[in-house]
Amino acid sequence: MLIRSIKLENFRQFRNESLNFGHCDDGRNVTIIIGQNGTGKSTFLQAFSWCMYGETDFKDKSILNKQVFKEMRLGEDRNVRVTLCLRHGAVEYTLVREQSCLKDMSGRLREDNARLSIAKKDESGITSYAKNYELEAWVNSILPKALSHYFFFDGERIEKLGKDIASGKKARDFADAVKGLLGLNPVLSALSHLNPKSRNSVIGEYNRSFDSNTNSKIKAFTDAIEECNQKLAWEKVALEQFDEQNESAEALKAEKEKELKQYAAGKMLYEEREDLCRRIKNAESERVGKYKEVFKIFHKSMSPFFSLSLIDRAVRLLSKQDVSGWDISGIRADTLKDLLGHFNRDTETYKTLKRLLEKIPPKPIGNYLSEFKAESRHRVGEYDDLVQETQEKVIRIRNESTEISELKNQLRAVEKRLSGKDVSEKVNEIETEIQACKNTIRRCSSEHDLVINEIGRLEEQSDQAYKEREALILQDEKNTQTLTYLTYAQKIYDELLSFYKQREEESRNRLQDTINSIFKQIYEGSLHLTIDEKYHITVQADDYYEDVEPSMAQSISAIFAFILSIIRMTKENRASDDPNARMLFSETYPLVMSDPFASFDKLRIRRVCETIPSIADQIIIFTKDNDGELIEDYMGAKIGSRHWLYKQNEFDTVLA
Repeated sequence: MLIRSIKLENFRQFRNESLNFGHCDDGRNVTIIIGQNGTGKSTFLQAFSWCMYGETDFKDKSILNKQVFKEMRLGEDRNVRVTLCLRHGAVEYTLVREQSCLKDMSGRLREDNARLSIAKKDESGITSYAKNYELEAWVNSILPKALSHYFFFDGERIEKLGKDIASGKKARDFADAVKGLLGLNPVLSALSHLNPKSRNSVIGEYNRSFDSNTNSKIKAFTDAIEECNQKLAWEKVALEQFDEQNESAEALKAEKEKELKQYAAGKMLYEEREDLCRRIKNAESERVGKYKEVFKIFHKSMSPFFSLSLIDRAVRLLSKQDVSGWDISGIRADTLKDLLGHFNRDTETYKTLKRLLEKIPPKPIGNYLSEFKAESRHRVGEYDDLVQETQEKVIRIRNESTEISELKNQLRAVEKRLSGKDVSEKVNEIETEIQACKNTIRRCSSEHDLVINEIGRLEEQSDQAYKEREALILQDEKNTQTLTYLTYAQKIYDELLSFYKQREEESRNRLQDTINSIFKQIYEGSLHLTIDEKYHITVQADDYYEDVEPSMAQSISAIFAFILSIIRMTKENRASDDPNARMLFSETYPLVMSDPFASFDKLRIRRVCETIPSIADQIIIFTKDNDGELIEDYMGAKIGSRHWLYKQNEFDTVLA
């Protein structure tokens, strides 16, 4: 896309001004428009967006020139018009947006809706005109509105994009930009056209076209599959929403925590709270360890330990017993048993012999008692230190608990101060927002897990229905043919999906390499950028594996590197011999910028000015005179035309 010319009629402070931008074929692809603050640089820039998309960022939504309105008679109307001529591919476009403005009989301004017309002239010179329902599609075929702010921007816009980089926001916007500008959207459209989870896709139509007259269960299985697919679609949308909410909450939490630390009192209290939380966590961990040691001792030793008192009582009792005479020497148990057989059970002799038999052990009772006392003394000695060791551990547990209690009291005091009157209301507000973010993150994490489980269940249920339906389909020739078509469509979908994933990953890796190559040219230093699968762009230091919080200049340098990388990659794809690469390209786009270097020092301005003309095919810069002098110095050989904005009064600026 190359902009040929633009003409503004009664558009804000421009009554009748136009710019021709040339063909940029001689390498002089830079147009510079210099004007002081208030001369209408941003207004002129917004004329491009108004012409293409009918939108502006003006607080005063009226776009009619104030002086023109003042000069109008009651009942008179005038038109605001912007005419934009451009070339996209091999086609010349002329876009005209105009709005009729009436000064009613009470002297008030009445504005009609703006109207757009588009004419295009193809390579053969044939001109055609867009019908009303085609207008938006034609504009988006040139440059989708969602991507326009990467190529038409002012200093404020690029600073906002830089903040998005620094905070991790807008990953989806970056992803959409890459996919759209590198030509991946047609593949996504084809995948959507075939999508097996959609009822209205090609595969969805085949799924519903099976003849169930041969077997009514076919329809039941088809209905079950469709129901599963519909629920899966809902669950996946919900999953994306939870992920987006979680990412937004994480980004906002990081932003607010950073903001909190900017307040001296809040920062000190915040760090104190973090230290207390860490110490409480460590102390609780230590206490848990001590509890485990006591429980281990209990499970291992408490049962025999508790028996010691019984053993001690037994030893004391036995010590008082005189067992002398209990042993009967020279008589064996077998002898007594033999004698018992010769006496009647009721006789006193039998009973005496019976008592004697009970006193004759395998060895003397005295020996048993001696062994028992020795074993008892050994056991008592073995557990002498157990009570002391357990008491020491319990004391340490008690000390840990006391320390934890004291730390928690300190933590409550700090948190009370954080939410109290001795810290600014702003800090309290930030704390509340951080807590809300934490709640959102916890909720999203919980909901995310539930949705993942439900998706797994639905996919399993759908797969089972597919298998059972296929067994019935194969019993009918007509249904078998439909199944063949369905299989082919599914195969095409799978191949396209594989191709898309491969090309998307390759494009993302190429983008990261290209961004870093350009970033090094713009911002010399030991930093590099990384892009993850969700297109979060982070700044990291070389040989350091943690994210680095980028400055505004670094973030804006990253934005320039991102935009220029997209332009370079589309040009490389277009010139590539690889048919797959050539298939995935879109047109390159101009850079139209107003005061883009406000956050840069002279060195950074020089590096950007030296880099962008060799990458972008067309550059249009609206700038202040002091930056204009630097741009003249650094881009002199690339500047094809120079223009100046002169403010005649508050309502009239002219272009020279």
